[in-house]
Amino acid sequence: MTTTELQAFLKVQFPKENERCEWKEWRSLKSNISGRKGEDLVSYISALANMDGGCIVIGVQDKTLAVTGIQDFADYAVEDVVHRILGKTPGLPSLGLHVEALQASDTGAIVWLVHVPRHAPRQPVQAHDKAWQRDGDSLVELRPDRLRGILTELIAGQDWSAQLVPSATVADLDPAAVAKAREKFAAKHQQERWASEIVTWSTEEFLNRAKITLHGQITRTALLLLGLPQSVGLLPGGGAEITWKVPDERIAKHFGPPFVLTTTEVGQHIRNPNIKLFPATELLAIELPRYDIKVILEGLHNCVAHQDYEQAGRIVVLETVGRLQLSNLGSFVDGKPEDYFTGDRTPSVYRNPWLAQAMNNIGMIDKGGYGIRDMVTSQRKRFLPLPDYEGSTLGQTFFNIYGQVIDENYSKLLIERADLPLEQVIWLDRVQKKHRIANVQSDVLRKAKLIEGRKPNFFVSAKIAEATDTRAEYSRNKGLNDKYYKTFVLQHIQEFKSVPVSEIRSLLLDKLPNSLTDQQKLAKVKNLLSSLRMYGFSGQKIVATNPGKGAKWSILKS
Repeated sequence: MTTTELQAFLKVQFPKENERCEWKEWRSLKSNISGRKGEDLVSYISALANMDGGCIVIGVQDKTLAVTGIQDFADYAVEDVVHRILGKTPGLPSLGLHVEALQASDTGAIVWLVHVPRHAPRQPVQAHDKAWQRDGDSLVELRPDRLRGILTELIAGQDWSAQLVPSATVADLDPAAVAKAREKFAAKHQQERWASEIVTWSTEEFLNRAKITLHGQITRTALLLLGLPQSVGLLPGGGAEITWKVPDERIAKHFGPPFVLTTTEVGQHIRNPNIKLFPATELLAIELPRYDIKVILEGLHNCVAHQDYEQAGRIVVLETVGRLQLSNLGSFVDGKPEDYFTGDRTPSVYRNPWLAQAMNNIGMIDKGGYGIRDMVTSQRKRFLPLPDYEGSTLGQTFFNIYGQVIDENYSKLLIERADLPLEQVIWLDRVQKKHRIANVQSDVLRKAKLIEGRKPNFFVSAKIAEATDTRAEYSRNKGLNDKYYKTFVLQHIQEFKSVPVSEIRSLLLDKLPNSLTDQQKLAKVKNLLSSLRMYGFSGQKIVATNPGKGAKWSILKS
């Protein structure tokens, strides 16, 4: 292919730089393969491998991907460069690492595509005695949270929760917890043909059938869900604890196994008074509990099921004003949490498969991919912000449950527009939380006249404002037209003859739209003054005297 065709191909395959793609305009490979720490090829290979792998394109111009080509290969060749890279990148898997050379037919320019595999399980990739990761346009040493994420990531075929505890017996299980588990198991399986036999099963048979024990032997799962408090010491590291904490009141309480009982106790400690919402179309307020206890328990049970127990840490329930934050160690295992908001995706892997299966069997969690969808739907029906996973890292998962209104317009919209598709509610929820949404999502919301404003500062649209009687807030967000601002500035300058820039800023800033950031407001003032200087308004132009920091504006005399 020609140079133009090669550039077009690269733009399709590698449209932007990110954690999986890097562009390098290296005309010479000398000292660029392995030489400059944090800037050379092996450093970038380390960075890409320590995420999910990717590709490094060498011989193209930054931003445009214009083909410049490698002109000095030093003593490197496609046939041997892989071997030399592996010698400089300890921990890098050889499988998947390869270099592909592409040559333009018209100019002869050569571009290298260095395909980088993902790091091996629990093994960071190093270069120059450091493990690297991308940070904007440069590289930094691997951050502790990412390093911990790699060192503790899930390994296929290994299941901490299925391991047997040889020294434990049925006597180490709490009888009340076993009875509760049997009750929940019977309720879960009441439609099975053998449901009537459950009551006749011995404890040992029930535990085996529920997949809590394995061939009559106590598993770590059995101790987590049903173990006596004093039996937690039989677990490696003793890391099985839920901490409920209220920082503002310096309260903290700890709960251990049996989790089939103590998760309910945690839920009962959370403050859950009734709150009131005031829909514009109703005479009476809607009153409801601050939190849905089912959402709390579903979220807490998910923490128990997906906790990385190898780290011997705690599950934490942090209670602050109007919000609960539940956290467990370990990243989200299969996909992103948002993938499950609509219930279309089914998880294919679990961190603790045996534990997840047992919890599903006794009705503590859902394995069909509907658990998160049910929590989202519940919160929508309660007209409150949707739960989210904001703040989660590669080493820890945070689940946030909201118990108060963030944006009244959003809540009133949910009350009065029950017909909105769930995906649009999810996008609007991100808008009210000032989180970014994709361009295609904002396009849909804007077309439906549900949002307005400049990206990323979207706000409630006029259509919703009219329906919810929030026109004043809408106007404050949208602001006035430029005609008003220009007239205001000219009148002020006419009144005082010569006015410093700082005074004009002070005059306009509080009148500009609330949807603009402070930086955007300053830019708006600058643009207004430039327009008045260059083009004028109502037959009048302004001129700056004493250019610089001490500049003052006055009316240009004709």
